Amino acid sequence: MKMAARLTMLASAMLLTIAPSFAEGLTLYAAAGVKSPVEQMAQDFEQSTGQKINLVFDTAGAAEQRFLADSNATFLVTTQIRISAAEKSGKLKDGVTSVIGDTVGGFAAPPGRPKPDISTPDKLKAALLAAHHIAFSDPARGATVGAHFLKVIDALGIREQVLSKATLAVDGVQTMRLVLDGKADLGITQLSEIMQADPAALVGPFPPEFDLATTYLLWRRVDASPIANDFAKLITSPAERARLSEHGLRPPN
Repeated sequence: MKMAARLTMLASAMLLTIAPSFAEGLTLYAAAGVKSPVEQMAQDFEQSTGQKINLVFDTAGAAEQRFLADSNATFLVTTQIRISAAEKSGKLKDGVTSVIGDTVGGFAAPPGRPKPDISTPDKLKAALLAAHHIAFSDPARGATVGAHFLKVIDALGIREQVLSKATLAVDGVQTMRLVLDGKADLGITQLSEIMQADPAALVGPFPPEFDLATTYLLWRRVDASPIANDFAKLITSPAERARLSEHGLRPPN
């Protein structure tokens, strides 16, 4: 019995010694605009290493806030502008970034319905005024496209008319759910979120005068574990880069 107990203790000690990284919990907070490709990247990583990554998606701003509130979080994926500002203010310190890719803001409509012409500011204005219901992500929650859309309707002089028939969604995922359920005639979000929800819903990007392209970065601390650094390397690998365009994102040059 004593020998068996000793062997059990020895086996436990060996497990703790040889597999500490796989017991480590890796958590990634990310903007919903990169949801599908990041989910696939995490799945590939788990299959090749056995290490699971816990994924939490939200608006770009909310993802940042939730990451900052979680002292055990490993990765943050949000806009380059937000990461630069957080580093400048000291909210993010001693970090390393990897470029994931660019997303472009645009419009979605329920599949099967006629798609409006939004190719010029005047045509976009007419489409927005003609729509009975509009959905976009709440700028107050840090939605990049939502904040941009407010500037666009201000420039078009139709803020009051649009907001009177608008639903503020929690994020782009909910925006697309409202569109696909037929509860919104137009949805405004990242093209990547539209493509990931249903490519048939894509109307197109903002007119060139209001173009919105957003670069997303992966941020991690310089003292991140080797297994965390391995995931960052996977994200920047040629195989994962090739996937980005399939999900409506533009890979970095």
